[in-house]
Amino acid sequence: MADKNPYLINVRDLLRQPGEQRERDLVFDNPEKLGEGLAWVPVGREISIHLRLEVIHEGILISGEVSTVADAQSARTLTDFELPLEVDFQELFAYPSEDPFDYEVQGDHVDLEQVVRDAVVLSLPFQPEMPGEPEEVELADGITLVLADDEAEAPLDERWAALGQLREQTDVPREER
Repeated sequence: MADKNPYLINVRDLLRQPGEQRERDLVFDNPEKLGEGLAWVPVGREISIHLRLEVIHEGILISGEVSTVADAQSARTLTDFELPLEVDFQELFAYPSEDPFDYEVQGDHVDLEQVVRDAVVLSLPFQPEMPGEPEEVELADGITLVLADDEAEAPLDERWAALGQLREQTDVPREER
């Protein structure tokens, strides 16, 4: 069973022993695509997970760091590039009880698939930009796309000029007050 699902971790040696800790490392090829749109981790890409399992009274607290490389396309130029990812997560896998939990210990295993999927997919950029991408992109001969200057101020409406003057008068550093 554990061979089919690389996210399945045997925790038999930790069950109901509060205070016990273990560290484990998992390295496997991604069994299915993680993410959609302009950034994703493809099937077969290596995923490395460093885990710390801590037993508490309610269950097993699992902290982990996922390392992998996503494939991405620049949102501006559609140029393909690879995007290194390192994502941290922490989740409590509760012992089965009457109270429902998002994640539970299942027999003597925990299944990290949904936790890892959520952490990786939520860390992928919605509009990736390739590192070192130029600020100006030539779309065709004579047509250049220039990014808007983030620091440029919009022209001030003259009707609000008096408020601007008032703000300048009241913006006195705290030391001078």
